[in-house]
Amino acid sequence: QVQLVESGGGLVQPGGSLRLSCAASGTLSSINAMGWYRQAPGKQRELVAIIGSGGSTNYADSVKGRFTISRDNAKNMVYLQMNSLKPEDTAAYYCLYRKGLRGVDYWGQGTQVTVSS
Repeated sequence: QVQLVESGGGLVQPGGSLRLSCAASGTLSSINAMGWYRQAPGKQRELVAIIGSGGSTNYADSVKGRFTISRDNAKNMVYLQMNSLKPEDTAAYYCLYRKGLRGVDYWGQGTQVTVSS
């Protein structure tokens, strides 16, 4: 099993910044991907950004140029730096750990990000 603990959500004004962190523990794999999804009320969960163990990244078009995903393999952590936040970024953000070649997914409990003046 894999456990994920997220932190860093909160309330921020439009144009502001937040940094999300997620720590993975348990039975981990050297082959993995870590990332962030988000889900707004009444909407489906969607990919925000994902990063492979080798450092390759993929971003949703809506966040390109504003969000940056990074990871610290030694600490089994993934980060999401969110700049120029918009009200439409408001959602619960979930950390993902995708384990091994078979891609078994584990999820964090979610952290709320609210962008409002």
